[in-house]
Amino acid sequence: MEDALVSRYGPLMKTASPQTVNSTPHLGDFLREWRQRRRMSQMDLALEAEISTRHLSFLETGRSQPSREMVLLLAEKLDMPLRERNIMLVSAGYAPVYSQRSLDDPALASMRQAVDLVLRGHDPYPALAVDRHWSLVSANDALVSLIGDVDPALMKPPVNVLRLSIHPAGLARRIVNFTEWRNHLVHRLRGQVDATGDAALAALIEELRSYPTPDAAARGPKAGHDYAGIVVPLQLLTEEGVLTLFSTTTIFGTPVDVTLSELAIEAFFPADPETVAALGRLAEKRRAAAVAG
Repeated sequence: MEDALVSRYGPLMKTASPQTVNSTPHLGDFLREWRQRRRMSQMDLALEAEISTRHLSFLETGRSQPSREMVLLLAEKLDMPLRERNIMLVSAGYAPVYSQRSLDDPALASMRQAVDLVLRGHDPYPALAVDRHWSLVSANDALVSLIGDVDPALMKPPVNVLRLSIHPAGLARRIVNFTEWRNHLVHRLRGQVDATGDAALAALIEELRSYPTPDAAARGPKAGHDYAGIVVPLQLLTEEGVLTLFSTTTIFGTPVDVTLSELAIEAFFPADPETVAALGRLAEKRRAAAVAG
């Protein structure tokens, strides 16, 4: 699976080294920003943390210095991502608590093996693993076969899978329900921005919204089922007809490493019998090509 990606598109598996904090925000400002992002008043957060509103106010104005334990408690009550918890610790003058290893670190070997096992086991249905910015980490052969005709420029690492799907030179021309799918992706990204405050994801939203809608005639016939009342499907035109897929997202439970906490597996499932049959035929073609090669 990984070899297929590397041989076909280059070293997609490589990710950027862990980022360092170039400028440390003021603790009080950072705390207030996250409290407001969670739509909590000072009283709400004080009650959750079992501290006085006065003490919380002093922390936000800089009149009091929190202990390391207090920083971690407030971060937990605010449900902050591990990356942001480290930043708040540094802003309070403490060392980061959560490690941030690269994915090829030996300490994460068993986690990578688990991801690869899930991806391989999902075949003949497409599945991929992405990082916090939707950059491709790994994918199974079923997914690779569906993106074979995109512009090679979009496959230069790091490969952003949302850009790959919505860009005019990517999968956009083959997505039958393009507008519906793009709106779904934008909605998901907005939720992530609300949860994480990530500026890169906010910029990605604007990028996705800027791409033109492909000509409907070039995207093939409409599928005959409506799943919008339950899930938003991806309807993708392929050599075996229109695939109608829905997806699930899997993350690691209780991670204590920043990189691992931001890793997600997106698995696609067939939404109708026709898609089951079509994915089976595509898998047979891949196996025949592998034997012939």
